[in-house]
Amino acid sequence: MKKSWPKLILATVIMSLVLTACGSAENSNEQGNAAKGDKVTIQWWDSMTSEATQGALTKIIADYETANPNVKIERTFISFADIKNKLLLSSAGNQMPDIVWLDNPDHQAFAAAGILADITEEVKAWGQADKYFEGPWSSTMYEGKNYGVPIGSNNLALYYNVDMLKAANVAPPKTWDELKEAAKKLTTKDVYGFSMTAVKTEEGTFQFLPLMYQAGSDVTSFDSAGTVEAASLLQYMASNNYMSKEVLNQKQSDTVVQFSTGKTAMMINGTWQIPLLRKEGKVNWDVVQLPVNKQGGTILGGENWAITDASKHKDIAFDIIKFANEPDNLKSFLQAAGRLPSRADYLEDPFWQDDKQLKVFADSMEVAKARAYGPNYPKISDSIQIMLQQVISGSKSPEDAVKEAGAKIQPILAQ
Repeated sequence: MKKSWPKLILATVIMSLVLTACGSAENSNEQGNAAKGDKVTIQWWDSMTSEATQGALTKIIADYETANPNVKIERTFISFADIKNKLLLSSAGNQMPDIVWLDNPDHQAFAAAGILADITEEVKAWGQADKYFEGPWSSTMYEGKNYGVPIGSNNLALYYNVDMLKAANVAPPKTWDELKEAAKKLTTKDVYGFSMTAVKTEEGTFQFLPLMYQAGSDVTSFDSAGTVEAASLLQYMASNNYMSKEVLNQKQSDTVVQFSTGKTAMMINGTWQIPLLRKEGKVNWDVVQLPVNKQGGTILGGENWAITDASKHKDIAFDIIKFANEPDNLKSFLQAAGRLPSRADYLEDPFWQDDKQLKVFADSMEVAKARAYGPNYPKISDSIQIMLQQVISGSKSPEDAVKEAGAKIQPILAQ
């Protein structure tokens, strides 16, 4: 199968190879110094912003350095919006980190570009791969080789305002038909019955794909009746004013603010919103699994560890990843971040099983599907985002918008 890489990625890979070759003498000197007992510095990039998550990571790093006094880990925060471009630019300048965190749908694109190290043998020797759920693990694989390790996962469910549903005599919806009826009954002059995000970024695609899965479709069969049915659900919500058309400009963080202040009765949102709602939410809320159509299903989100191919200390970098994955270390971070373990054995911990709301998301991991559609997935996502904008704004019918998007997606899948 012929590969078709984005031109920018290909150019940066070529430049990276040239610069790496030119710097081989420098690399040899650094490795020699390490062998003499000098402290090795490992560069680590991630996008964690909250005080709790940064505190958890600081402890993991400090504990590793205490156990390995010859290693110094320099952690650098790179914003989620910038980390992909920063990684590409750094590959051209030979200034790559050793360890980098990637959003899981981006992982295969960077593996295909030659930016990530193949750690297949290291993972095999570690012997832990079979502990992970298939969804998150599949996002680290490209052409049969492994290029990373899942950090933590999240998925989507339906949050609802307990008091509003009770006042309207509405039960938490379990099916699409019940969802539509509930949205109708819950909509008032001041409150929208339902909300999600359809913003023209990956967040919009992330929230649409579960609906498509539930309707029996997939990205690989995009131009199909199931996708039209999923798009029609959103058209129904928007055209009847049960959902604001402002969802086209509304991020997931905006949606939770609308919900937590009583402006919407139900919302689709992620695991990571639980800590925020418990701390700052002004409404009585609860959460259930996404309503079912032809089948159940949700989307898999989360981040992965990766080691860059330019790293001079891949063995130490992988040892750090293993250390961070030890149960107590990983649990402290996942709790702070509002994430779920990507490992089935860790998910059995009482922290996730005994908490009624967290367990909704934990149980959904069995049907959470990864966005593992190859290195050209960003182009596919762009087409889906445009389709959503057209359907919800009313500029195109679901049938026409899906057909147009499908015509763009199919050739991309064939590349």
